[in-house]
Amino acid sequence: MSADLTAWGLLAAGLFAALLRATAPILLAALGALVSEVAGCVNVALEGLMLIAAFFGVMGAVQAAHAWPALAPWGHAAIGAAAGVLAAVLLTGLLAFFHLELGADLIVGGIAINLLAAGLTVFLLAGWVGDKGSTAALASPALPALHVPGLAGWPVLDHWLNGDAARGHHLLIWGAFAAVPAVWLLLHRTRAGRWMRAVGEHPAAAQGAGIPVKRIQYLALFTSGALAGLAGVYLSLGYLTLFQADMSAGRGFLALAAVFLGARRLAGTLGASLLFGATAVLTTRLGWLSLPPQALQMLPPFITLCALAFAGRRFSSRNPTT
Repeated sequence: MSADLTAWGLLAAGLFAALLRATAPILLAALGALVSEVAGCVNVALEGLMLIAAFFGVMGAVQAAHAWPALAPWGHAAIGAAAGVLAAVLLTGLLAFFHLELGADLIVGGIAINLLAAGLTVFLLAGWVGDKGSTAALASPALPALHVPGLAGWPVLDHWLNGDAARGHHLLIWGAFAAVPAVWLLLHRTRAGRWMRAVGEHPAAAQGAGIPVKRIQYLALFTSGALAGLAGVYLSLGYLTLFQADMSAGRGFLALAAVFLGARRLAGTLGASLLFGATAVLTTRLGWLSLPPQALQMLPPFITLCALAFAGRRFSSRNPTT
C-alpha cells in the first residue's frame, strides 16, 4: 500500500513540476499585464517583449561567455538575463513614448511591437548566427535551479519541492510565484501602487488630485515590460537553453487573457495562469494519442476562448444593465 502511495505521489510530483514549468512564463507576463492594466494601459505587446527578451538573453549570455571566460556559467546566464530584460524594457519605452507623448493608439502600437519583434529577432538571428530557426549551434548557458537540501529521506517531498529530477525548480519558477505577493505589495501597500489604481479608475480625477498621471503610466508600462522580459528570459535560459523563432508561441496573448479572465484581480490572474499552464501540460500528455498535432495545438486557445466566454457570461449575468 505504501509503495502504491509513493508511486502516486511521485507521479503527482512530476505533473506538479510540469505545471510549474508551463505556468511560470505565462504568470510572469500576466502579472506585468495586470500592473499596466490597473494603471489604464493595456499592454498588448507582451508577445513581442517576450520574444525580444528571449533572443537578447541568449545572445547576451553567449557574448558574456566570450568576453569573460573565467566567469561561472551562471554568471554568463545572469548577464544574458539582464540584457534580455533591458531589451524588453527599452522596447516598452518605445511603445510608451509613442502612446503617452505622441498620442498613438496603445492597442495598435502593441500589435506593431509584436510584428516588429517577430521580424527583428529572425533578422538578427540570421545575421548573427546564420540560422533563421534557432541558436542551437551556440553553446548557451542556463540560469540555475534552486535545490531544497535535506530531503533525500523523503522521496515524494523531494520530488515536489525539487522537481521530478530532484535537481530543484528553476530560479525563475520560484521568482514567478514570488512575484505574486510582490505585485500585491506594489499595488496595495505603496504610494505608487495606489496612484496606479487611481489613474486606472479615473485619469482626470487623479490629475486633479495632483497625481502625475503620465509618470505613473510610464512606471506601470516599464514594470510590465520588465516582467514580460523575465518571462522571455525564462523561455530561453530556463525552459530551453536556446532561442527559437516565435518561441513565445502565444504565451503573451494567454497572459493578457489571464488578466481579463481573472477579472483584473491578482488571485484571479494567478488562477487563470495556472489554468493555461495546466492546459499546456495536458496538451503535452495527450501526445501519445493518435491525433493530428494540429488538433492538440488547438487545445490551449480553444480552452482560452471557452474560459473567456464563460467569464463574460458570468459578468453579464451579474451586471444585466452593461
